[in-house]
Amino acid sequence: MRTIILPTMLQARVGAHLAHTYPNEGGGFLLGRQEGETITISDAIEVENVFATEEQFHRYAMTPLHWAQMEDEAEARGLSLVGYFHSHPDSPAVPSEYDRAHALPNFVYLIAAVYEAQAREWRVWELHPSRQCFDERQLILAESSTRL
Repeated sequence: MRTIILPTMLQARVGAHLAHTYPNEGGGFLLGRQEGETITISDAIEVENVFATEEQFHRYAMTPLHWAQMEDEAEARGLSLVGYFHSHPDSPAVPSEYDRAHALPNFVYLIAAVYEAQAREWRVWELHPSRQCFDERQLILAESSTRL
């Protein structure tokens, strides 16, 4: 089973961003490295939610330009674009049907359930090869004294 390692300092930074975007969804990209079945997240980059304002409470979207910029950023830093994070305001950290329909294979999806402007539940998912569902992956929170 694939394991995702997320430094606690990054979890705190992402959590603060998602709390700030509450009661709307917030999100961004995950940059890191994969070695075997382990993905280590090195950075999380916030991206503005460009979904229609009246739908942002339950939808998150970014533009193709954001995607291209993040691929360039990852490459310049010797990293890979390994995934995507977003919040589920006042909802469990479980992928929605919308998430499934827009998911990409071999990409990890870190979802945080945000209640009362606090990220309280963190889970990570990967689209099943059939594209019919997500498989939950093991999330390990790791202390790190330096930027990975």
